[in-house]
Order: sequence, then C-alpha cells, then structure tokens
Amino acid sequence: MKKVKKILVIIQRSNGDVFLSSGLISSLYEHYELPEIDLLINDDTYSIAKILPHINSIHQFSYLKKKENRWEQEKNIIRSIYRKYDLSINLTASDRSVIYALFASGNSISAVEKVKSKSWWKRALLSYYYYFDSNRHVLLNNLEPLNCLKIKHKNMLHSQIIDEDNIKNIEKRLRNKGIDRFIIFHPSAQYHYKIYPHHLRNELLENLNNLGVSIIVTGSKNQIDSEISDDIFNAPNIYNFIGLTTIKEYFALSQLSLAYIGMDTLNMHIAASQNKKIFAIFGPTNLNMWAPWSNIQQYLAIENKPIQSYGNITIFQADMPCVACGNAGCDNNGRSECLYNINPLVVFNEVEKWYKTQKK
Repeated sequence: MKKVKKILVIIQRSNGDVFLSSGLISSLYEHYELPEIDLLINDDTYSIAKILPHINSIHQFSYLKKKENRWEQEKNIIRSIYRKYDLSINLTASDRSVIYALFASGNSISAVEKVKSKSWWKRALLSYYYYFDSNRHVLLNNLEPLNCLKIKHKNMLHSQIIDEDNIKNIEKRLRNKGIDRFIIFHPSAQYHYKIYPHHLRNELLENLNNLGVSIIVTGSKNQIDSEISDDIFNAPNIYNFIGLTTIKEYFALSQLSLAYIGMDTLNMHIAASQNKKIFAIFGPTNLNMWAPWSNIQQYLAIENKPIQSYGNITIFQADMPCVACGNAGCDNNGRSECLYNINPLVVFNEVEKWYKTQKK
C-alpha cells in the first residue's frame, strides 16, 4: 500500500474523539508523502474537525437528517465516497461506520467489537481490523490503524498550528483588559453530568481570585455555557470570556495560558496537546479512556484516586467506591453525586502549591 494518494478517515463520535485523531492523521500525512485526507464525521463535531491539520475535505453525517429521511442521506454519503479512496480508516466499531469504510475503498481498516457474534462479518470483509478497547485511552485506540499498516509512530497528542492572526487578536484583547499572566478556568462540558456544581465552582473561583494571577473563565455560546456565565463569581481577578472566543481563538488563548483548570472535556485535551499544566476535575468518566494524555511521560492515569499527578497533569476525583462508574450520572440520570464530593479547597490547594513554584 505504498501508492496511497487519497485517504478517508471516519470518526463518528464526539469532539474529543475527533481531536484525538490528530496523531493518526499527521502520521498518515507524513508516511504517505502528503496524500489527500478527507474526514467523515457527525455534523456536531464539524467545528473541531475543520481545524485539524492536513484535511482536504469533510463529509458530514446528520442525525437530524437521519430522522427526516434516513435513506436519502445514506445514499448521498455513499455516492460521495464510493471507491474514491486508496485507503479508508474507521475509528469506531459501529455498523454504519464500517459500511462506509467498506464502500469508500477496497483497502479498509476499522475497529471492531471483540464479541464475535457482532463482528464476524466485519472481520470477514475488512482488509485489516483491530479491537476497540474501552480499557485503553482513545488516543492509543486511534493510533492502532498505524500498527495495522506497520507505520512507525510515537504515542503523541499533536497540538494544532495556531494562526498568527488569532494569536495577535487574543494578545490585543488581553492587553486591553490589562491581563498579563493568566490561568484558564473551564467550568463547562458537553453534558450536565460532567459539570462541577455551581456553588462549589464559585467557591473555587473565590479562592482562585486570591491567587494573585488573572483567571479567565472560558466557554462557548451554547445553553449550558450561557447558564454558567450568568452565575459566574464576580471578582477583580476573574474575567468572564464565555462565548467570546471562536474555537481557533481558544487554541491561541490556551497556548498563551499558564495552566488549565476545569472539567474533563475537549478543552482539557487541547491543553494536554500543548503540554500545559492541567488540573482536571473528573466525575463518572473512566480515566483509562479519557484522562488527559501526558506527552511528557507518554502516560495517563488508570487508577481512581482522590488526587493523583503524573507529568504535567493533576486529576481530582471523589473518594467514593462507585468512582468511576462510566455512567451519564448516577443511574444515568444526569446528576453525578461524585462531583458534589470534590472539595474545592482541595483543588485550590494543589493549584496554589504549583503556582508558588511559577513565581520564583
């Protein structure tokens, strides 16, 4: 498979899955000497997909269109990808994604389920397959196709190239507000069950305000973030940037920051890719798949502990026997009791201890 000029990478999951595919894409681009690489993604991940490096074009799947006219969308997608690629790589084991990979190229690689009754036909039709391991970090799962192709690589979370104009725009905005050194505090996530309760969040911000460094609170314009913005603790060193940056500007803001404090979400992985100091507050999410990856140590957290540090990363979890359950809140009801049991003073003490070393 040396003459690979066109590649389709299929990632039909969340923003984090899309972002954590950057190492795979960069390795393919280098190994096959500048091929055209297209993506097939869910449309709600388009904003992050379009900033990945080396991407030629993006096909989008819409769950809304699926409800309105499922087969019309499927026909259009298959028509747009059918046998147009020298290689197709699918990063999930879903039936639909595997079928797309098979239609796209005669050389297809995909994750499959370990349960043979579900994956027998996939294993029979795919050129290569690997087992998606839910006890393994998403980054490592996403790099597995490189092992199938015997392409040498490092287990690195690649950072994005940041446009100089975005850096200048952010630097100007910071100067206008008198902000020099700053730490990002990101209180939101895609789902409510991942979000630190508002009274604990504001207690943490009240303590951070006394740290002697600017704290920039970040978020998007969606409903969850807007609700958080309305309730943010107001203090001299707290700056509310929720809804005020594009995704590209956020990358620049993160690059200029001293550290990241916040929830386990896409923004945490962005900070990890930039080798920033990270203080991550985890609820029910499984660490072995979603803990921030340390490029410094080529390692991640795999054990549940109230506080643990590795490389540039510190993680906080509740000291409860059910942590981490992996559910969408307790009994999948959207409320995570474990997040109510992480003391904001414990988080602040770790941040303060680290920040004192930065002032020397």
